[in-house]
Amino acid sequence: MKKTKIDLDILLPEIVDERDACIGRLTHTLKAFKGIDKVHLKPAGKTRQAQLCFHYNSDRISLSQVEKLAKNEGAEITAHYGHLLIRVTGIRHPRHARQLERELSAKPGVLEASVAGTGIIRLEYNKTETDVHQLRIWLKKKGLVIQKDMKKATEREPAAHQQQHKEAEKHEHKHSGWFGPNSELVFSLLCGTLFGLGFGLGFVDGLSQWIPRVLFFGAYFFGAYYVAIEAYEAISNGMFEIDFLMLVAAAGAGILGQWEEGALLLFLFSLGHALEHYAMEKARKSIEALADLAPKTALRKENEKVLEVLIEELKIDDIIIIRPNTKIAADGVVVKGTSSVNQAPITGESIPVDKVAWEDGELNKQAMETVDARYRVFSGSINGNGTLEVRVNRMAKDSTIARVIDMVNEAQTQKSPTQQFTDRFEKYFVPIVLVLVFILCFAFLVIDEPFKQSFYRAMSVLVAASPCALAISTPSAVLSGVARAARSGVLVKGGRPLEDLGSLTALAFDKTGTLTTGKPRLTTVKAEEGITEDELLKIAIAVEALSNHPLAKAIVQDGRTRLRNTSIPQAENLEALLGKGVQAMLDGQKIYIGNLPLFEQLDAVQPTEALVSSVKTLEKKGNTTMLLRRENHYLGLIALMDTPRPEAKETLSALKHMGIQRMIMLTGDNQQVADAIGQELGLTDTWGGLLPEEKVNAIKRLQQEENKVAMVGDGVNDAPAMANSTVGIAMGAAGSDVALETADIALMGDKLSLLPFAIGLSRQTKRIIRQNLWISLGMVAILIPLTIAGIASIGSAVIAHEGSTLVVVFNALRLLAFSAKPTA
Repeated sequence: MKKTKIDLDILLPEIVDERDACIGRLTHTLKAFKGIDKVHLKPAGKTRQAQLCFHYNSDRISLSQVEKLAKNEGAEITAHYGHLLIRVTGIRHPRHARQLERELSAKPGVLEASVAGTGIIRLEYNKTETDVHQLRIWLKKKGLVIQKDMKKATEREPAAHQQQHKEAEKHEHKHSGWFGPNSELVFSLLCGTLFGLGFGLGFVDGLSQWIPRVLFFGAYFFGAYYVAIEAYEAISNGMFEIDFLMLVAAAGAGILGQWEEGALLLFLFSLGHALEHYAMEKARKSIEALADLAPKTALRKENEKVLEVLIEELKIDDIIIIRPNTKIAADGVVVKGTSSVNQAPITGESIPVDKVAWEDGELNKQAMETVDARYRVFSGSINGNGTLEVRVNRMAKDSTIARVIDMVNEAQTQKSPTQQFTDRFEKYFVPIVLVLVFILCFAFLVIDEPFKQSFYRAMSVLVAASPCALAISTPSAVLSGVARAARSGVLVKGGRPLEDLGSLTALAFDKTGTLTTGKPRLTTVKAEEGITEDELLKIAIAVEALSNHPLAKAIVQDGRTRLRNTSIPQAENLEALLGKGVQAMLDGQKIYIGNLPLFEQLDAVQPTEALVSSVKTLEKKGNTTMLLRRENHYLGLIALMDTPRPEAKETLSALKHMGIQRMIMLTGDNQQVADAIGQELGLTDTWGGLLPEEKVNAIKRLQQEENKVAMVGDGVNDAPAMANSTVGIAMGAAGSDVALETADIALMGDKLSLLPFAIGLSRQTKRIIRQNLWISLGMVAILIPLTIAGIASIGSAVIAHEGSTLVVVFNALRLLAFSAKPTA
């Protein structure tokens, strides 16, 4: 059995999400060919793209045949399946969005459709049955105005069609006028005004009753206009929703001569619609504000000239000038200048971050993707008082902020478990209500009352049983929560992870780069008699300055910081020794630096028992130790360790106080190192010596024990474990394609302290969703028996229902002002 790998973008060039359904189609198709035993996705890493890995029998199929089959099938899928993510205006509320979703899903060729109340539509379609042009035409026939393609469609439209769309959009925006984005609110207010006038004039003695009645007729027209549109669209697709119920109830009130109650019903119901629209618009604008972070133009350096160009014209390796107190126009690496940069719009960090120029050799493509954070800048962040020159490493469409905007918009189309429940509930509840109302119309056959009274009671029950607030209760809360998280540098990919995060009782952490800094730091300097610690450190720095080893760099950097302005002697003639240390000449004497096995094998001059004991004690605590010897005399030891993040202990303490019962560290380091760090940080469990596949098994075991568990890592080596957890949380996702793609929740800043904030926001979102469900369903449960008993009238039922809608809307919008702060 042999293996080969092919870059995913070669096989499916239009796919940008590693979880796209087309990848599953391709792997399923390829597995069916003889000789191909297994096909699976290998997520992208820091230095490579996502790949498909093929396990094949070379006796039955050759490597060239595997590659040819893969490319042919990939081209076939690309030719057949298209993807579209667009923003539209004209979606008035969640019920309207749900209706459009059903209609789109029923269209020939549409494989999957998801519509958010904020105006984001996501489609996957079969190109042989429909195309972008037909889908756009259908959307426009529904009265929607297409604002923007959030992602490029995988099918290019003819230029003539594109020009038609541009002209049509200009025409629609220009002539929106009366029937523009606020027309529903205007109609509702006109309905209310006419109702108020009619109701007031009804008390004027001697005035013809036809005058208030005509005003009520006008109120009916303006109040029922959009309700009738919704009802017609629903009925034409075989659905009976709330709008239809309200229309029937208003018509029934009119038949009974209760025009004022019918007008009140339509006024409050249409006002509720308008407020739902307002709530969705508020959440949408909060999310859209992300798009305004990146500037539209950049100052590109060309030879000795500086030209202002559109950011779309920037290419990789272009040099751009960032002037003081301006927004940074592209992701890149600083090559000249120093400044403090406000990264809050991207990472949520409240304190500006110091940026310096790269001076460590050639800046190739790989280096630009992996350089330290102090050299990197992101589009949309704000420069401080210094002037910077930045080498662009990402096109505008691939910048971190562009990817975040795409993912937040796509998150709007993902339904949470609670929203799926409410959709199913309404699907069955509304027909049951209609049957109940029909039966109540004939109550006069059973009890002694006129038909008119039975009919009025039935209409009252119809109003009382309409779950108006239910439709808005969950989506408004989820969208507000996603928007609030994005504003603080936490990217949540939809309602499911937002709800799940708050219900977790266990968190699993990767060690390196998550709980620790990911870089070795100088922790101990211990000198023998006859030499001071500073003298020992100067010798170590002098020798290690000649080496490029990561541990050597850590000794030099931390040692210079500790000694400050002390002069360091010059060593020479560095040589590696047995792969376990180095030797060099300093002031005519031979200096040895290395681990304990080096000196045990070097010669007969062995370290003292006390020195050996110190080494072993430090290594048990997770330190990497090095002994120093000058000629035949041992000078002492130095120790380094990947130290815990400064905020790690406080963050874990905050999580414990929030009720997280288990916090488990998963690491490839030995168990002694794991235990040492775990004890220092206050973890409940430490599991060491784990390979990546064993981390997956650990997550599965934890899920059996805890039901729900989150995996927190960097999204690269931890991708398999994150994929198998309830919620995958990536640290430091800004600038990382892998972390953004693999995680359910991405902490844009490299700050563990964002985690309590994200969990707190999730719990508040869940609380608000539960409150909204109790309010909306509780109102229905109270009003139905009251109307059946004849205690509540149509008017009081309408007031109670629309009042609950108002409460639900503004309760959800509270999330936009969620004020919990991340720990320091």
